[in-house]
Amino acid sequence: MTRVPVLEIGGTHVTAALVDMTTGLPVAGSVVRRPVSADAGSTEILDSFAEAARHVPAPGGAHWGVAVPGPFDYAAGVGKFRGIGKFEALHDVDVGAELSDRLPHPRAISFLNDADAFALGEHHSGAAARRDRSVCVTLGTGVGSSFLCDGRPVTEGPAVPPEGRAHRIDVDGLPLEEVISRRAIRARYARAAGLGGPAEAPDVSAIAELARGADRHAAATISGCFTALGRALAPWCVAFRPDVMVIGGSMAASWDLIGPALRAGLVTGAEAAGPEADRVVAAMDLRTARRPDDAPLIGAAHWALRRRTEGDPPLPVAVAPVPGGVHSSARS
Repeated sequence: MTRVPVLEIGGTHVTAALVDMTTGLPVAGSVVRRPVSADAGSTEILDSFAEAARHVPAPGGAHWGVAVPGPFDYAAGVGKFRGIGKFEALHDVDVGAELSDRLPHPRAISFLNDADAFALGEHHSGAAARRDRSVCVTLGTGVGSSFLCDGRPVTEGPAVPPEGRAHRIDVDGLPLEEVISRRAIRARYARAAGLGGPAEAPDVSAIAELARGADRHAAATISGCFTALGRALAPWCVAFRPDVMVIGGSMAASWDLIGPALRAGLVTGAEAAGPEADRVVAAMDLRTARRPDDAPLIGAAHWALRRRTEGDPPLPVAVAPVPGGVHSSARS
């Protein structure tokens, strides 16, 4: 498997590519991106995935890697999208079987969470390369995350949030995505600026631009939201002790604003976690993704290669906290 075909499925798009495992990067000219209507019927959605895949020169008998957002039964290849506003038509659908009938020359298909795919891509070819432990966070519509130990997603144990997902954390008595997400940022700005509601607020990138222009409501919104994210992540960083935290997603384009606020929140949260905790956070690198666009493709390829070698389904990985680590409350 020197070249691995992959799909990255998002809420509005699907990307297909062929990843060259000798270089660790997508083959030049092989990346195809197509729109997806997440509220369409199952046949239309699945056909849109396959339409992108058909443009990839997949070798015969290929083992495909597919990165897909949750909720999803990754071992069984079955969608669990009920009540989340996207891909509802794929709820309880055997996506693996349906794609096997549609993809060109599939030998097998291995699914993984899209945030894990991003993290694995950054681990193998990006900002988390040569690091033993990393936390990778994607900031887009919501908050995606992956805790990696030796290049494997950690999904169990007291050193990580439930299922290894940061969106399961509570902050200030609220689920994290009620405090830091696209809708939460717009809602906070709308309140501060006296607008009628979130629908009247500009999008996050525009709020960031307003903050750069000295709009005090925008500056306070960005600072408050990303400081809260840092405070929420800090106790888990103390428990997991990553060498690096990598930030990706569309909001990372405003790193000049969110970076300082996130770092300040991490420091504040670590100080509240107890003695010595601040040293853990101070020793952790904080950086943006090096391969923001193709990291999920690279990660999906490595996952497929690993699954071909080790077999499906993957076992969950649990890592105990480093002595002295603590963690915060999270939703179960």
